[in-house]
Amino acid sequence: MDDESLRNSFTASFLKQEKRKAITFLRDGDIETKISYLQLHQDSNRMARAFQEQGVEKKDRVILCIQKSLIFVIAHLALQKIGAICVPLNPGFKKSEMDYLLQDADAKLILSEPDKEGLIKEIDSGLSTLIVDTQKPYQDMDFFRSVPEEYNRVEIKPDDPGLIIYTSGTTGKPKGAILTQKNLVHDARNIIHIWELRATDVLCHALPLFHVHGLCFALHTSLLAGAHVIMIDQFSPHGVINVLEKNEGEYTCTVFMAVPSMYAKLMDYLGDRKLDFAHMRLWTSGSAPLLPQDFKRVYATFGKEPVEREGMSETGMNFSNPLGGERKPGSIGYPLPDLDVKIVNPETGEDVAPGQTGEIWLKGPAVTPGYWRKPEETASVFAQDWFRTGDLGNIDKDGYYYLTDRIKHIIISGGENISPKEVEVVINQLDDVVESSVVGIPDERWGEKVIAAVVTKSGSNIKLGEIQAHCKKNLHDWKCPKEVVFVKELPRNPMGKVLKEKVKDLFKS
Repeated sequence: MDDESLRNSFTASFLKQEKRKAITFLRDGDIETKISYLQLHQDSNRMARAFQEQGVEKKDRVILCIQKSLIFVIAHLALQKIGAICVPLNPGFKKSEMDYLLQDADAKLILSEPDKEGLIKEIDSGLSTLIVDTQKPYQDMDFFRSVPEEYNRVEIKPDDPGLIIYTSGTTGKPKGAILTQKNLVHDARNIIHIWELRATDVLCHALPLFHVHGLCFALHTSLLAGAHVIMIDQFSPHGVINVLEKNEGEYTCTVFMAVPSMYAKLMDYLGDRKLDFAHMRLWTSGSAPLLPQDFKRVYATFGKEPVEREGMSETGMNFSNPLGGERKPGSIGYPLPDLDVKIVNPETGEDVAPGQTGEIWLKGPAVTPGYWRKPEETASVFAQDWFRTGDLGNIDKDGYYYLTDRIKHIIISGGENISPKEVEVVINQLDDVVESSVVGIPDERWGEKVIAAVVTKSGSNIKLGEIQAHCKKNLHDWKCPKEVVFVKELPRNPMGKVLKEKVKDLFKS
């Protein structure tokens, strides 16, 4: 079905909403550009022509390694129109990271900025490069103004790749998850349905665009719903609060999507101040677990309970707490429509008993067909047609799902399997503790020993012995941390996930 392409879906939405504002782009808190849905359609057509004049054809990879900007949005939409594959990369990547990713993606073209041009040429002098200055409006760029709006249309099928998203790479090298047109359209429509996104909504977009959260869950859904996106160039508590608290016509936000670390910074910035956010209808949280105490803080600060959800680069959004109904702190909620879920013993693949913990397996229209040019890795994550998430979890009597840990993070000490999440929950119960991360490091006696990095509240004098005593009161001795390091903050990736390997490095030093 050809209507299962982003090109056709976006075109229908854009022409239906042609006079409505699509995006208001803010730079340093000020309005830089306003663009309507009709302009978005016309300018992405023009960008599609520009790509074709650069020799880009269907299924070619095009890397977008640029700052958050409207030219990023225009370029991404244009690639969907010509059947090319968008490969967004974090523009903050260093040479060693870029070296691997450029080689792996094997792209036809890369969009980059002036300060990265030398680095790219050093890594791959033969790679075609289109340099764009994201500090300027894209309409003023010479290459853009010189091309007509018409482009050569190609046939786009549901199973054609539209996006390659590189996984976080928290363990080993990043892998490029292929997302097809069908994957992307189904995921966006699902989110629009469960969160009841409408053309009357206004999204405060403060997420990066190189990740599925900001690009697919936030941008795709808003544009397909015909909503107005207020896009902030980069996250800052001051800038976001200024946008969220406004109650002025088309600038009155109704939806905010964020990761837990963003909420923490917003709440720390507000302190004891109470602002009126009654105009906001939806606060969502994902990409990392939201601690139960932070769930309560969000409710107290913003006036509504957050909707926690779960998704992956490889699968789109999988679970969400209900929009209407109980939102359980710590739960990822119910499966989205058309998603089959089972919880199994990861060793045997057999279903576990109700209430027991096992690996979560998924099957549905949004699941990736595999990893880019990595057949062995692809084979390892599929059991017949079930996708093995690598997440351990369980389901309660009400049908709510919970994630308990990652299989790769399980610590084996003295022959016993230890869930870091279980230990973290106990440590986080202490009043002086903000959060913790538990990992295992090699130990001659035990194979691995349990250690913990702990972030404490300002002014706290809590000691190692107090943490160990609390753990021993609530856990078997062999689950308790042998060492603790106190840190100001936990190492995270750009989407807020704690980097376990970096936590281990804290103890090596």
